[in-house]
Amino acid sequence: MGDEPFGERTGSSFVHHHDQIFDDDRTPLGALQIDASCPTWEGQRCQGKAAIVEKLSSLPFQKRQRSITATPDGCILGMIVGQLKAREDPIMGFHQIFLSKNITDAWVCTKAMLRLACHNFS
Repeated sequence: MGDEPFGERTGSSFVHHHDQIFDDDRTPLGALQIDASCPTWEGQRCQGKAAIVEKLSSLPFQKRQRSITATPDGCILGMIVGQLKAREDPIMGFHQIFLSKNITDAWVCTKAMLRLACHNFS
């Protein structure tokens, strides 16, 4: 465990904790959310602790069996949400997801996806 990267330890611990609560009693999952949390389940969006717990508690199954697979090289998935301004264009929202991997004791980005949050307000 000492050689395991911090991000991998943290992510693995969180998933284990979340899954244990999910399979026992979903009500405490509200403690793992904030009021701005906004997950989507099969296209249905819910926001806030109460709505999330209500949605998770209403799912039509009580127990599930999952097989979590991970890359053997300890990758970390990250997401950035922000705004950018290019030239004289208006400020645009964006989100970027990236996959980082430790190669020869240096973290490098191996995959990335950037999406602009373009809106038509007219």
